[in-house]
Amino acid sequence: MEPFTCFTAVAAPMDQDNIDTDQILPARHLMMPRDERYGEYVFKDLRLDQNENEIETFVLNKEGFRQSRIIVAAHNFGCGSSREGAVFTLVDAGFRAIIATSYGDIFYNNSFNNGLLPVVLPEKTVLLLRQQLQEGPGAELTVDLEAQTVTGADQAVYPFEIDAHRRNRLLKGLDAVGYTLQYAPDIGTFEKQYSNEAPWELDAVQRQP
Repeated sequence: MEPFTCFTAVAAPMDQDNIDTDQILPARHLMMPRDERYGEYVFKDLRLDQNENEIETFVLNKEGFRQSRIIVAAHNFGCGSSREGAVFTLVDAGFRAIIATSYGDIFYNNSFNNGLLPVVLPEKTVLLLRQQLQEGPGAELTVDLEAQTVTGADQAVYPFEIDAHRRNRLLKGLDAVGYTLQYAPDIGTFEKQYSNEAPWELDAVQRQP
């Protein structure tokens, strides 16, 4: 997983509340392999019509927002079903941060395991950021995880809170497995000591079919 420290990119405003995981990744793509095409599925039914033509009104199809790699959303982004693929397709499409007032719980947790930073800011701040982006397509935002700040298009700086453990993992580029593997030597030492102190436990495990 790629570490996240400080990221500057064009940002796109999405005013709609409750953008769910089916809108982020349509269900028919859930079983597709995560190959070089996976990022193409992001917002597929919002971006393209049934004939694969661009829907002009969708923000990522508009000039100035096509290269967006940060999304400034509204309320409850990533709600709905618990598909981890919704995070996969965002990351594979190049998105590294989402800014919103709130998130679906499972989407929020999945984001940290896949290198996507979900920033929570107050409603007034999120609305202001979206308005500035709408007025100046192509504007960049900076999300600084080390400093825990978002810098707006007007260079105003907004602090955000984040769980210290999740912050540390993202800074180091560690998912849950990677974090655990940091302690592999300690785990090995414990298992060896425990097997010596309680060999009957090891024998019971080995006898299991």
